[in-house]
Amino acid sequence: MYHFFVEPGQIAGNVLTIEGADAHHIRDVLRMKKGEAIEAVDGTGRIYTCHVADFTDEAVLADIEAVSEAASELPCRITLYMGLPKFDKMELIIQKAVELGAACIVPVACRRSVVKLDKKKEAGKIARWEAIAEAAAKQSKRALIPEIRPVMTFQEAVAEAKEAGMILMPYECAGNMARTREVLADIRPGQRVAVFIGPEGGFDPAEAELAGEAGAHVITLGGRILRTETAAITTLSILMYMLEGLQ
Repeated sequence: MYHFFVEPGQIAGNVLTIEGADAHHIRDVLRMKKGEAIEAVDGTGRIYTCHVADFTDEAVLADIEAVSEAASELPCRITLYMGLPKFDKMELIIQKAVELGAACIVPVACRRSVVKLDKKKEAGKIARWEAIAEAAAKQSKRALIPEIRPVMTFQEAVAEAKEAGMILMPYECAGNMARTREVLADIRPGQRVAVFIGPEGGFDPAEAELAGEAGAHVITLGGRILRTETAAITTLSILMYMLEGLQ
């Protein structure tokens, strides 16, 4: 069943109105007919099972058949602070982070970031990344579209992450896998979890020290050096596995 996101204002009584690009997609790309089933999420955790009732020039009207609570979100809000990589990698990371349950993705300008994002181009890049996040959220049937934040400095990211209940920093210079397992086992439903992943060049030792001073758990992902995109996907995969189904 196709999955769409709507605002609460698009729901009136038992009728849901889908507008804009999604309406075009339903009518002109998918070529759906009256009576076909669709699924919509309103961003508050409610899922609406509907069937297409009618078409107008600007919208698709759907009759709501059932309302249920979404079960696709993890019990912890995970924010990925991603050391700014090359842009093709960032697109892959955003797509997979959304599929794996991240609630927010923040690009971070680290000391060893290869790419320096020009402020003039930042708005266009973020719009592109937001579109990728929305498409991935639809594909994976998320209950929300994860937020893509503007680029932060590393210092700004660390200061913000202090508000989280748990800060994780996989770091190639860390060791002790047993300690990593202990830290991850301490994560509890309802916590906010901040995950820091370094860019292609890794974290500068001063950045790791600053994060540690802020309360970050500097952990290892094993005895191999992982590419930045692999490290992000691996960390989020581990968290998803540990948290899935916990309430």
